[in-house]
Amino acid sequence: MKLALFDLDHTLIPMDSDYEWGRFSTTLGWNDATEFSQRNDVFYAQYKAGTLNIHEYIRFATRAICQQGATKSEAAHALFMSTVVQKAIQNPALALLQAHREAGDTLIIVTATNEFVTRPIAAALNVSELIAVNLVREPASGWFNGEILGTPSFREGKVTRVQDWLNDRQLDWNNLESTFYSDSINDLPLLELVTHPVATNPDARLHAIASARGWRILNLFDAQP
Repeated sequence: MKLALFDLDHTLIPMDSDYEWGRFSTTLGWNDATEFSQRNDVFYAQYKAGTLNIHEYIRFATRAICQQGATKSEAAHALFMSTVVQKAIQNPALALLQAHREAGDTLIIVTATNEFVTRPIAAALNVSELIAVNLVREPASGWFNGEILGTPSFREGKVTRVQDWLNDRQLDWNNLESTFYSDSINDLPLLELVTHPVATNPDARLHAIASARGWRILNLFDAQP
């Protein structure tokens, strides 16, 4: 079996989908613009530095949808997809995914962004398997409450979640050939585990490690869509 794993933000799309969703929902009046922007920027800087507390961030990032409820949130996300995300999807990323499909690989997006934001994006990329940060739903409402369900797919948690995916299918790392594409130093644990690590549009720290170890470096968005 051949497994092709992909980070999402700044790997398959040239933006941070959670960050952009926060900006978009603020334009709807769902957040205090000044406060949200300041806190969002702080969390984003922590993510890039590898110091993010994922539980604190998820509570912050999902606060608006928890307050707005399912109907309003899903309608807003559909508008977000049409006005922001679809314009960001570029041909080089689609071609990379298609090349792996044609090679017979199983494709999985493995992202530290939550499932509400990313599931429609994965669908737009025609990738059915998504490992994202799962969210707890309140029994009464069936809607999210801002807490993380299970292990978050963040840093070492990506390894755990992919291992869970393999266990569910009675698969083992030793019996498959695996490739992982990521831009972020946060994904070093999973990059070190796969057969073929690919530093994709890498941040400075990951670029340095990839260069030192002789990993493939892919600048996916150099070409125009």
